[in-house]
Amino acid sequence: MRVLCSSTLIGEVFVVLFAACVAMRMTDVSSATIWAVSGVVMLLCVLLCGVITRPGAVAVGWALQLGLVAAGLLLPTMYALGVIFAGLWWCSVHYGRKIDVLKAEREAAAAAL
Repeated sequence: MRVLCSSTLIGEVFVVLFAACVAMRMTDVSSATIWAVSGVVMLLCVLLCGVITRPGAVAVGWALQLGLVAAGLLLPTMYALGVIFAGLWWCSVHYGRKIDVLKAEREAAAAAL
C-alpha cells in the first residue's frame, strides 16, 4: 500500500504546484496566500508518504483529496483533477491493501516450508 499511496501523493504535489502557478495568473487571490496554502498542502503530501501505514494516515489522505476537489472553487479545472486523484487514491488504498495481504500470505507460505 505504501508504494501506491506514496506515488499518488507525489503526483498530487506536482498538481498542486502547477495549480498554484495557474491560480496566481487567473485569480485575484494574493500570491502569498496561494503559496502559503499550496506549500502546506505539498508539504503535507510529502510527509504523509512517510507515515502512510500509521493509523489515521489514510483518513488524512482522504482529507487531502477533498481539499483538492474543493480547490475547484478557485480553479474550476481542479474539480476534474480532484475527482481523478480521489479515484487514484481509492485505487491505491484498495488495491494496496489487497497486495499487502497477498504478500503476507506468500511470506507465510514460504516460512511454512
